[in-house]
Amino acid sequence: MTIRIAAFAAAVGLALAGTSLATLAVSAAPMEKTVEVGGAPMYPSKNIVQNAVNSKDHTTLVAAVKAAGLVDTLQSKGPFTVFAPVNKAFDALPSGTVPTLLKPENKGTLTGVLTYHVVAGNYSAKALMDMVERNGGKAELKTVQGGELTVTEAGRNKLQVTDAKGNKATITIADVNQSNGVIHVVDTVLMPM
Repeated sequence: MTIRIAAFAAAVGLALAGTSLATLAVSAAPMEKTVEVGGAPMYPSKNIVQNAVNSKDHTTLVAAVKAAGLVDTLQSKGPFTVFAPVNKAFDALPSGTVPTLLKPENKGTLTGVLTYHVVAGNYSAKALMDMVERNGGKAELKTVQGGELTVTEAGRNKLQVTDAKGNKATITIADVNQSNGVIHVVDTVLMPM
């Protein structure tokens, strides 16, 4: 009987030790450095679409990406730099603009507007600032749509992106790293010519 109790105690001890080691192994796993956007953490191990769908501030952008058929593109290897307008930026467009763009017959126009917010390559805020400083105060970026965006410094450590029509968007949250690039949250929808 004493041997059975001792064996049982040893087994329980080993089981508890195993649990403690398993817990220790899980807690020792490297934590991802996330940035919160729209009330949700953005994980560097996830792609642009996987993160954007969780942001409450980007529901209009996500709906537009789906309507334009760009989900697969933005889930691909990339890398991409995305200037991601928040819902308020879309709300600031003239009345009826977003519903009109989301109509199936306007898919080409919508695709053009969305891909105008995307640049091939991974450009951190520091990389953009360095480009601005090297190029006399502004950097020109060619978008996936084919047009250009101009990046300038807008105050201390702030960047502004200007579209072909002269609209200016300020980067409000920079360096939201993704597995296939980086997102910079902007406060204005950028428009190609």
